Amino acid sequence: MTRPRVRKVIVHVGTPKTGTTYLQDVLFRNRQTLAKHGLCYPADRFDGHFLAALDLMRLPWGGLETEAVGAWDRLAAKVRACPGTAIISHEILATASRAQVGRALTSLGADQGVEVHVVLSVRDLVRQIPAEWQENVKHRSPLTFARFLERIRDPERKSRVGAWFWGVQEVPDILDRWGSDLPRDRVHIVTVPPQGSPQGLLWERFSTAFGLDGIDLDLTAERANPSLGVPETALLRRINRAANSVLDPADYRPLVRELLAHQTLSRRQKSPRLRLPPSEYPWVHELEQSWVEEIEKRGYDVIGDLADLVGAEPEPGPKRTNPDTPSERAVAGAAVDAIRALLLENARLRGGEARLADEVQQVREELDRAYLRPTFIARRKLVRGLETSGAGRRIMRLYRAARGRNSRSA
Repeated sequence: MTRPRVRKVIVHVGTPKTGTTYLQDVLFRNRQTLAKHGLCYPADRFDGHFLAALDLMRLPWGGLETEAVGAWDRLAAKVRACPGTAIISHEILATASRAQVGRALTSLGADQGVEVHVVLSVRDLVRQIPAEWQENVKHRSPLTFARFLERIRDPERKSRVGAWFWGVQEVPDILDRWGSDLPRDRVHIVTVPPQGSPQGLLWERFSTAFGLDGIDLDLTAERANPSLGVPETALLRRINRAANSVLDPADYRPLVRELLAHQTLSRRQKSPRLRLPPSEYPWVHELEQSWVEEIEKRGYDVIGDLADLVGAEPEPGPKRTNPDTPSERAVAGAAVDAIRALLLENARLRGGEARLADEVQQVREELDRAYLRPTFIARRKLVRGLETSGAGRRIMRLYRAARGRNSRSA
């Protein structure tokens, strides 16, 4: 490994559903501006750090893991070559094992004098639990909310769902894995403000954590990971049950996750939102409070307010909508919007196919006209004549070699 040029590396390791997609979109689109201020966000594509994280942890991900082979080492090499400060960001890094963290920090130059900082963005479990279940649904899971809650409450965490949830959400454990070999002042915790906070407050906290204050960045949102309402999530779960066995993972992401979930169903903002059942609040609040106490005891740098890590009590008002037994009328309304989106997409693709068919037909007609030209007919007759004798075939081989062609045509 070559000696690094970079002086400082900031590694943002999650957690999911804490504004990470927006943050990464801003960093990616403003790479050139950041570079002018000594900040390097090394990525050739928006999901470059995601692929690197998959590679680092050898995670299967619907076939994308094959595309990710070698991505971490390539990213680490780019980071080491950066002048000034480099930034890495992806939320699934939260679940990296101690061995994987060790490999990551070494590859970034931590043992060669590079100042490595870790940033962890956190949000209260009252909001995180419903959000994580919905993410599971958007990744093909047909699991009910009730069953999801059972699995994350299993103290032995035997299920894949429970192991993943706590791997990316158990704050003290993530800090143990990523921060045990770093000074406490190089571990930074960004808290997500509670609902109803001023717009832009979370970005202000991210800006402080990454040293972006005073830099004029384009903050227009082009990518996001929006949430869904209760009937929309129920519809998606039913689609998963019906389509998982027949829809290839490579098709699920653009058609279901992107077209239906993100571009269509997330825009139905009048639907009831997912909420944690009131029966779950006692154990959730107890756990949240224990996390706050542990963070305070360790003395990490906190950007925001640790009180934000304790979710708000359930508000009195309309009865909570059970996402496992939603209003069928509301689900039907969501289904009509989904069908409309699929029809429009199908019409767009059919129009593209028709245009391509016209272009192919035009090319064929031009070729037919070319084949009828006297010069082409004479050349084809000459080639066919030469191919009938050994000497002629040798002449043709020499001719093709001289032109550097491998085809059988003259």
